[in-house]
Amino acid sequence: MLESPSETLARQMPKVLLHEHLDGGLRVSTLLELLAERGLDSPAPDVPGLTRWFDEHAFAHSLEQYLKGFDLTVAAMATPAALRRVAFEAAEDARADGAVLAEFRIAPLLFEAHGVPAEAAVDAMLAGLAQSPLPSGLILCGMRHQFGGEVERTAELAIRYLGRGVVGFDLAGPEAGFPPSRHAATLARVRAAGVPITLHAGEADVAERVIEAADHGAVRIGHGVHLSQALADPARRHLVEEARARGLHLEVCPTSNVHTGAYPSLAAHPITALWRAGVECSFNTDNRLMSMVGLAQEAANLVRECGLTMDDLLRMTLAAAERSFLPAAARAQARGQILDWARACGLGQV
Repeated sequence: MLESPSETLARQMPKVLLHEHLDGGLRVSTLLELLAERGLDSPAPDVPGLTRWFDEHAFAHSLEQYLKGFDLTVAAMATPAALRRVAFEAAEDARADGAVLAEFRIAPLLFEAHGVPAEAAVDAMLAGLAQSPLPSGLILCGMRHQFGGEVERTAELAIRYLGRGVVGFDLAGPEAGFPPSRHAATLARVRAAGVPITLHAGEADVAERVIEAADHGAVRIGHGVHLSQALADPARRHLVEEARARGLHLEVCPTSNVHTGAYPSLAAHPITALWRAGVECSFNTDNRLMSMVGLAQEAANLVRECGLTMDDLLRMTLAAAERSFLPAAARAQARGQILDWARACGLGQV
């Protein structure tokens, strides 16, 4: 199918990436090499075969099933050298895909089971990101279903590394049954220390979780798409109004949402409805490898499948630059690059 001019422009547009998991975005070739280095079995013997394997397994149809793919990548990445390499390649891949600003996230304690202390993991990933000229930062994720002190330890790491390449804190992992309120004390500690908070919410649970996440300090929401449940429900419409009033920013990952079973197709995805309702959104990849999607492809898909215009995408991207947790100078530089490109393309007022 030939692309429309708008789809081509969407691919070419400078972009901002706010939501990408490092352990979900490895290059297939890198994953294959790392598995071999560590003596781990691969689902396929070569790059084409492993690419097909991920393509076939992308449609997991539930968040829990989707997350199982991370067992493979985490084990493969579990050396400081591999972590550094994966972080560097993620930044370079985002840059090649048109990103002018990027944030990556990961749960560093996942590597301790494989012999890599969390601090060493964070140091290695920050070193990898610093190798790339792309302005970027690292968000540390606590796994919300863990209650043995792991989330608290991750929060302390985020506090300790703030200003040294770590730019935020997140709760990730299976959402249903593990609301933000179960980690209220930890989130209060993070907030008091001045660490920016973005929480996964409203991805595999109800719209109310989005506002609950905001109650616990989140200024950005990972996914947040089930806030759309309130659009057609007069009794819950106030949730949308509150999200707007609080200035919440939804880091939407459309392709991933289809793969986890939140929506049956991109055409059925609510990003357009939320955006038209005045909820601030950006578009993101979530997991380049698990969902076999790049940022440029995500942008083109939104034009083709979701009815968004180039004006919509530009405004989303400018909002993402403004809401990034990176320093003001990096945000301003990204905004300037986006606006310069838009003017050069004659895309009108932005």
